[in-house]
Parts: sequence; C-alpha cells; structure tokens
Amino acid sequence: MGDSFHDQLLEDSRFLRADCRLDTELVDKLILQLNRIYPQILTDKEATKFRDLDVPTCVRLGELLAHLQGKGEEACREFYRALHLHVEDVYFSLPTRLRLKNSIDPLTNATPPTQQRYLLNDRGPLFFLSCFSAAVGVALMYYYGEARVTVGSRALSMASLGLGRRAREVLVWYTEDPIRK
Repeated sequence: MGDSFHDQLLEDSRFLRADCRLDTELVDKLILQLNRIYPQILTDKEATKFRDLDVPTCVRLGELLAHLQGKGEEACREFYRALHLHVEDVYFSLPTRLRLKNSIDPLTNATPPTQQRYLLNDRGPLFFLSCFSAAVGVALMYYYGEARVTVGSRALSMASLGLGRRAREVLVWYTEDPIRK
C-alpha cells in the first residue's frame, strides 16, 4: 500500500461526505464501533458530540473525519475497518479502493467501460417490444402450424411444446386415442 491511511482518508473525505448511502443510522454505527471497540480513538464525550441528531448527518460525518485525521494513522485505519465491517458497498466504492484495485489487477484495466459492454441497452423499449413480438409470432406459428389437435387435448399439447417432434406426436396420439373410443 503506497498511501498511508491518513492520506487515503484525506482523499476519500469528499466522497464520503457526498455519498447518500451513509445515512444517520450508518454514521451512528461507525461512531459506536469506534467508541466501544477503540475508546482511545473516540471517547464517550466525543461520541455523544458526533451523535447529536440536531446536527445534519453530512456535517457530523465531516467533523468526525476531520477529528480522526487529527488523531493519526491508527484512528484512520480503524475508521476504514469499521466502514468495511458495517458498510461494505461504500467501502469498496471509495476512490482509493478503486484506484488500488485497478493498480493491482491488470485485467481490470483491459475491460471496456460498462456502457460498452451492454450494447443492447441503448436501443430502447420499441426494439425490445418488436423482438418480443417477433418471438411470440414465431412461437404461435410453430404451435398452430404443425399441431393438428382436437379440442380436448389442447392443454396437454401445450405442455408438449418443449418436447421433440416424435415425443410430441406420441403424446398427441396418446391423448387422441381415448377420444376415438
């Protein structure tokens, strides 16, 4: 790891303050984790200050991050540990984590961006409806074009759609045989 946790927290602070996934409950969990497990990092008095619900969550989080940066490297590392424990999706989407992941994994750099991987997503709903209608039309032509079925065995014949031609003929013959008697 090239950067220290203190430098990483400096870089990630803006992202963490802007991330809407860190709501009041999650920030409280992070504060309680730091307070209960590591009271030398966050004392009871500091924890109650950062848990004050009269202050908006983004302000409390900003003050907490500034406080942890002032405490040093160990406090920053424990904050990242608490973030990883309670809010994994935010932890893995941090700019420093993404940069670290991209620098370690050479295959990640070779993959195209998300928009280029899913080429059919930009065609719109009419393209989907036309493809779906064509597939339904072909299925109906296949079903009603080949099958010469009596009225009583249509439900059973519908079940035979997924079977092969010979198996379907045997199934239709079996259903028509009791009708003739």
